[in-house]
Amino acid sequence: MDQRAVRSGHFSFRDEHPNLGDGRTEILASLREHPKRLDPKWFYDERGSVLFDRITRLPEYYPTRTEMGILRENSGAIAQCCGVNSLLIEPGSGSSDKARLLLDDLRPAAYVPIDISADFLYESAQRLAKDYPWLDLYAICADFNAGWSFLDDLPPQRRVVFYPGSTIGNLEPAEAERFLERVAAVVGADGGLLIGVDTHKDAGTLNAAYNDSAGVTAEFNTNMLRRLNHLLDAEFREEAFEHRAFYNTDLRRIEMHLVSRETQRVNCGGEVLEFAAGETIHTENSYKYAPQDFAQLAERAGMTIERSWLDDDDLFGVHYLRRVA
Repeated sequence: MDQRAVRSGHFSFRDEHPNLGDGRTEILASLREHPKRLDPKWFYDERGSVLFDRITRLPEYYPTRTEMGILRENSGAIAQCCGVNSLLIEPGSGSSDKARLLLDDLRPAAYVPIDISADFLYESAQRLAKDYPWLDLYAICADFNAGWSFLDDLPPQRRVVFYPGSTIGNLEPAEAERFLERVAAVVGADGGLLIGVDTHKDAGTLNAAYNDSAGVTAEFNTNMLRRLNHLLDAEFREEAFEHRAFYNTDLRRIEMHLVSRETQRVNCGGEVLEFAAGETIHTENSYKYAPQDFAQLAERAGMTIERSWLDDDDLFGVHYLRRVA
């Protein structure tokens, strides 16, 4: 991607060449644990990304359309909190669809989409630059989990980090606290964080959202086995596992698992993994936070909620946070 480390007019692309590795060592170590687990980042090969996009459009899956409705209906008030002419930074930006809902009201000095997929980021940022000719764009291919030093060369405007999608729910609470601490350091005393958070609610609504009648979420979950076959030269059979997702009301999190339908041995490029019938691979957690619980998490990280926007049914919240002085 060196040929795309360019600045042309109001568009800039920089590839930090994040070291992703081949994943084999990390994946096998996770599968040797008891209970077995996998990092949800392995969901997102090309097919997994397409399946997740389908999930966001399902009638049972409320988070995406609810959050986008909140952003669309409150973009003016959100812009007042974020401040016009700020530097809008979106880690894990993907297609930047949600940022588009804010740009006209927010009128940032620049937008900084950050993603780990160089090709996808470049194409998304190019489309955005075409659609918003007035907007300065600094697209950066980087792994923000490994540090934020790649922001050092950006203009000195007030910084606002945009983190939609309730992605923070995929982190364990202690990890979520550390993430908020890092964001507080990035935005400084005069900056802020605009973040989407899925709320704690009745188990029926949550269980339906992750067990859709069309079976797309099940397909998304089992697709991880197909990816493992590619990454590990493994021999997982998708039909030998089933999707299981449920709301753990005590821990207030959705858990997703792959459940072995039978006793089996799976060859992973020369290493054999054994599964008992009913044994699971824990593939994802998605924590849900009541507004007051998220406020407490933010306070532990040195941030405070300045304003919140929720839908009429309190299914989802968008919060603006600033660093505590």
